[in-house]
Amino acid sequence: MTLNEYQEGARRTAIYPESRQIIYPTLGLTGEAGEVADKVKKVIRDNNDEFTAERKHQIALELGDVMWYAASLAHDLGYTLDEICQMNLDKLASRMERNKIHGSGDER
Repeated sequence: MTLNEYQEGARRTAIYPESRQIIYPTLGLTGEAGEVADKVKKVIRDNNDEFTAERKHQIALELGDVMWYAASLAHDLGYTLDEICQMNLDKLASRMERNKIHGSGDER
């Protein structure tokens, strides 16, 4: 499956008001990212830092929800996932070429 095929599939299950485009998937994205972080935190607290196959699977399922919201947000912004990923790779390549991969700030 390609990124764009995934995005098209995700769109078939995107049920939220058109008036809430951009806003709804952004809020969902942050919520699901928090759930990923919470599952990782619980590995530290409850599982002695051991990422068992089951724990990894649980995290992967939450990561799938992150991807759904990212795909929906990209669509609402007018981009395909392929375009979003390519823009990110281009940005990182530019930073590498300019020796700016480390540090912080969007405009490095």
